[in-house]
Amino acid sequence: MEFVLYEQKGAVGVITISREKALNALNSTVLEELDKTLDAVNLDEVRALILTGAGEKSFVAGADIGEMSSLTKAEGEAFGKKGNDVFRKLETFPIPVIAAINGFALGGGCEIAMSCDIRICSENAVFGQPEVGLGITPGFGGTQRLARLVGAGMAKQMIYTARNIKADEAFRIGLVNAVYPAEELMPAAEKMAADIAKNAPIAVRNCKKAINEGLDVDMDAAIVIEEKLFGDCFETEDQTYGMAFFLDKNKEKVKEPFKNC
Repeated sequence: MEFVLYEQKGAVGVITISREKALNALNSTVLEELDKTLDAVNLDEVRALILTGAGEKSFVAGADIGEMSSLTKAEGEAFGKKGNDVFRKLETFPIPVIAAINGFALGGGCEIAMSCDIRICSENAVFGQPEVGLGITPGFGGTQRLARLVGAGMAKQMIYTARNIKADEAFRIGLVNAVYPAEELMPAAEKMAADIAKNAPIAVRNCKKAINEGLDVDMDAAIVIEEKLFGDCFETEDQTYGMAFFLDKNKEKVKEPFKNC
């Protein structure tokens, strides 16, 4: 891979978009490499992913404007589809994904962060959807995910004005879960990923699936989705070990739950 790095640390995988000279901007090659990287994650071993950007200035500064500037209508739509397909794969990836946002998250950078399950950022992070200032709309899901995360009114304000917001405001409106000093961001992401990884992997995957699918339907249908995924957990090693560990008064007699599931 030229621009996407992948490292597995035990049960945690770390994906780094590494195009630092371009502030990690997304071009076609980056999107293709990210797609291949996700396909290559060993889901038998990895229980949580962290997505971040190389360097100290930028998470992902956006889509590559140089590449986009000469696109035709058809090519523009195809480029939007390419980004959306990868981001949707990230959003529906079987295991949780944490975005560790270490600087600029503008345009496609904000959009890829919103495709992750959880977003945490450094104090120097900056978010925005500046596309209307360039004569285009957000094209990688920004008009859809931002409204779902922060509400339609705030999303429309950010998108229509093309105004960037800093980390503290992103936290205030619910775009990110937490803000950390820059040097503490990756340790915090790794700790959170490790906390996820120590829990029952089947249950965690089913929780992600239940939340994601439930948000797209009405409550009556959502409850049915939850019931099915709840039931699917029973008669698994996760459930057997987890409940036996809880019920046994002498925990030493019971294998540590989820260690090898």
